[in-house]
Amino acid sequence: MHIVALPAFRDNYIWMIHDTHRALVVDPGDAGPVEAACKAQGLELAGILVTHHHADHTGGIVDLLRARQLPVWGPAAETIPGMTHPLHDGDRIAPPGFHLEFEILQVPGHTLGHIAYFADGGPGKRLLFCGDTLFSAGCGRLFEGTPSQMLHSLDRLSSLPADSRVFCTHEYTLGNLQFARHVEPGNTAMQDYTQWCLRQRAEHQPTLPSTLERELHVNPFLRVSEPEVQAQLTAHAGHKPADRIEAFTLMRQWKNDF
Repeated sequence: MHIVALPAFRDNYIWMIHDTHRALVVDPGDAGPVEAACKAQGLELAGILVTHHHADHTGGIVDLLRARQLPVWGPAAETIPGMTHPLHDGDRIAPPGFHLEFEILQVPGHTLGHIAYFADGGPGKRLLFCGDTLFSAGCGRLFEGTPSQMLHSLDRLSSLPADSRVFCTHEYTLGNLQFARHVEPGNTAMQDYTQWCLRQRAEHQPTLPSTLERELHVNPFLRVSEPEVQAQLTAHAGHKPADRIEAFTLMRQWKNDF
């Protein structure tokens, strides 16, 4: 099974899962890159997975369906163009022919109905397609949900096996790391990761996928209880956060204004 990033717009990635014959795509905001990849590699598009309703994740669906009848999986709580299989928390899906089973995780915060797809294929084969909930070294903005909801969603994702590969949908990593270094300047793992990401981007390569293990070491939104993070938040806000929810709220606002 191959998983490739199809760049779209300025910084989106549409993830394509294929076996050299048939393909699934995750969050196709633009049909163009999908059609081009299918044509170049001789792939038959077999299905679409959607994490949330924003147009940069759904805008290509109608065009992809013009000449095809495809299953479209997406969050039951949101309006997704062409959706044939509305999904709820705890559902399991096995797209025909792909030897993959995804568990559906409800992860509200960025949007209220946002879902993630987790496939546990065992060590080294665990996959997490998390849309705009979790980014490398960051997390999504709270357009619809509350800080408490987003923190719970991130806690849920970060409790998955550490070797899970994290397929985020935006190339935000270097910008996120710039902020993260202000939050935790003494984090040497973050410094090493920044250098690796700089080399990747200099070679026009993605910084993604990440892993949960890496994110637990470098992502400030997963590290709100760390002493240095708490100290930096206290200095920035002028008071010590009362709990993890307030710490997350202060950090998310700091990032918004950064």
